[in-house]
Amino acid sequence: MSYAANLPILFRHCARQVAQTLSGTKPGEIPFYRPTKFDLAVNLKTAKALGLTVPQTVLIRADEIIE
Repeated sequence: MSYAANLPILFRHCARQVAQTLSGTKPGEIPFYRPTKFDLAVNLKTAKALGLTVPQTVLIRADEIIE
């Protein structure tokens, strides 16, 4: 399982910060971005190989399921 910040949103914020820096804004003046959207991914193939059972409630909440 993996619970991490949503990468497309994170990359957009990174690109925005790079653009601000390249346009002359001092890096210290750019506000710090704290992720607010997180994704839960469950790898059922690995869970099965380890002999683990993933509860149905976790699978329902997962954003991505790898079979």
